[in-house]
Amino acid sequence: MTPLAGGSGSSSWGRGISPGAAPHLEGKTERVNPSLIGSSPDTLSDWRSGGYRGDASHALAGAGAAAAMGPGDRLKQPQCHEAKICMWKYLDVHSMDLINKAQTTDELKRVLAELFQLQGWESDPRAAILLDLYFYTVQFSREHSFSREQSSAFFTIVKDTHEACVETPLPNVEECYRYFTELLFCHAIRRPPFSIDLFSQEQLALISDYVVNTYFRHFKLYKYAFTPQIRLDISLSYVGMPEPEPAAELGPRAPLREYISAQLCQEMAQLRLAVEEQLRASEEQFNAKLALLEKVPNSSKGGGRGRRK
Repeated sequence: MTPLAGGSGSSSWGRGISPGAAPHLEGKTERVNPSLIGSSPDTLSDWRSGGYRGDASHALAGAGAAAAMGPGDRLKQPQCHEAKICMWKYLDVHSMDLINKAQTTDELKRVLAELFQLQGWESDPRAAILLDLYFYTVQFSREHSFSREQSSAFFTIVKDTHEACVETPLPNVEECYRYFTELLFCHAIRRPPFSIDLFSQEQLALISDYVVNTYFRHFKLYKYAFTPQIRLDISLSYVGMPEPEPAAELGPRAPLREYISAQLCQEMAQLRLAVEEQLRASEEQFNAKLALLEKVPNSSKGGGRGRRK
């Protein structure tokens, strides 16, 4: 069992705490340009002087994408959420007491897994990602000596931001970041009953830097791991243009279909020839009978004229 350390570099991503964890930055946090939020890892690595931590993307990508959406599933559009005071929303006083009693990494993860029904995190990559996200959130609160109220509110801010991220597979980084900042201000400005001054300005800056550097830096990876994939099939039709011929069917039955089609075409051609021959023979017989009938009246008419003379 590994004891929980108090330094910011005590629990790093690459120390094998859990596969698919949200990265925990060592040492001093740094401010990220908001225009880079949700960008690809390559873009963020170009911006960050220290280089991008590739093990973070590998861990989240290892969770695998969700099942593709079916044709009957409705695609949920990005929503704009209203920020409210959320202290004690997920972690009440009793839950915070259980968390504070946990003195080791294993104990803290066990408590969080029991509180949020993540007991199968060792075999479920998504549960492991959520558990590490919650673990590092609590660890950050401990490192900066947050009170129980502050820890509960900060945990709720992170969890609600994540739920807003994964509610739709469509891009919604702007909506999520706006919701995150509004949640922060709801707990940093004294304006009851709409907001309270729970965090100081220094704590507000620390929380903002931490969430941007850990969660929003890997926004697309979280969305890839927790939302279904979208496959878009597009067919274009132009007015006045002939319709394209359907593509040949591929598969194990395609040769059989081709053989049957060839045999049918051959039989149809033979049947057509037989019908044409019958029609030609019938026409010749009809013409012969017609010619014979034309000769009989002409001969009888000629004989009558000879007797009158």
